[in-house]
Amino acid sequence: MQKGRNGRRAESRYGEGIRNPRARQRALCVAAGPQEADLAELRELLRTAGVAVAGELYQRRARPDPDRYLGKGKLAELRHTVAESGANLIACDDELLPRQEHNLEQAVGVPVIDRTAIILDIFADHAASADGKLQVELAQLEYNLARMRGLWTHLERLGGGIGTRGPGETQIETDRRLARDRIATLRRRLAHTGQTRGVMRQERERAQLPSVALAGYTNAGKSTLLNALTGASAGTDDRLFHTLDPMTRGFEIGGRAFLLTDTVGFIRKLPHQLVDAFAATLEETLRADLIVHVVDASAPEEELVEMSRAVDDVLEEIGGGDRPRVLALNKVDLLDAERRRELSFRHPQAVQVSAATGEGLDDLREAVEVRFLGALRRMELLVPYGEGGSLSELHEVAGEMERHETAEGVRVLARVPAGLAPRFERFAVDGTGGNGADPSE
Repeated sequence: MQKGRNGRRAESRYGEGIRNPRARQRALCVAAGPQEADLAELRELLRTAGVAVAGELYQRRARPDPDRYLGKGKLAELRHTVAESGANLIACDDELLPRQEHNLEQAVGVPVIDRTAIILDIFADHAASADGKLQVELAQLEYNLARMRGLWTHLERLGGGIGTRGPGETQIETDRRLARDRIATLRRRLAHTGQTRGVMRQERERAQLPSVALAGYTNAGKSTLLNALTGASAGTDDRLFHTLDPMTRGFEIGGRAFLLTDTVGFIRKLPHQLVDAFAATLEETLRADLIVHVVDASAPEEELVEMSRAVDDVLEEIGGGDRPRVLALNKVDLLDAERRRELSFRHPQAVQVSAATGEGLDDLREAVEVRFLGALRRMELLVPYGEGGSLSELHEVAGEMERHETAEGVRVLARVPAGLAPRFERFAVDGTGGNGADPSE
């Protein structure tokens, strides 16, 4: 969404946007591909955007038509279906090329939006932080830059003959230049906010608290789970992408402090420009020591597998495919005993939880702790009384530990993260540090 020369935010390509309550949009869901498409996710995206669904139409073909998305024969059926259903908008389940979008609009006579445009509209509505709003505007501008010619067709007709430059073409070039200037500005501002996030992240890393990221398909209940584990009050709602800006809160397991971050939800076919624009949000997932993959267990098994695969694909795309994970099957309070047994058989390593009722939360905490304990190193230390700062830090990173006061100092039995163990080796009493003195001295 670009800004005009007067500094005001430009309107949507379709007037006041797809969420105008005075002009209720009724969309016809359209898809084309080699296999029958499940348009449930597209319907849910439209519902979240405030658009009613008037019907569906699918064309089975090897690949969408490169010029009109649908074949010529299917266009006649589409025009008839639009007239019969009363739809005033066509929503396609793929990202359209600018020429596909333009030609489809010309052939049917109603506005056409694609999957990416709907997601961008939802993101714009849900972005709360300044950083999130900048990322949304950047993604919208980059998406719309190639589609600006269609915005000025009424001016192009004012131009002269061959070899002349009409006022419409001049306006197009001006608008594109303004958009490119705005994109450059946004990237500079995001780079600056990225530096700020880096400083905050360094502060968290300096505290050496293990970090856990909640990742999962959108609407899987991650925010509710964050609230249940940490006592936070993150907003929750039955809408896709309700959480857009990451939220980090602290909680404890076995006396050890952890950081828990709720991240943006994933979907199938997440547009690449959104992955790029929201790299700052997604990087919180990459930097976590452990990912808790939250899945909506109330979904049918086939859909559950598809949603899990979508999350795995996005994590792989952003470079987080090798991060250690715990699978949390959420919303088990909605299941009967037979379905729970089936899930236990199909996903034996998963933890069944209900963020809404609190069921299984202790099992999830234990699973998280076990994953971390596997990477901990058992150490026997003698910390001199003059090293109070090191002893305090040891409490932070080791959580519960045995300690005894002696004449030489505090004798400690602790399990320390392997990456931090070298900090305390000078106090070890197993030969690496003798009686606590630094062997290099």
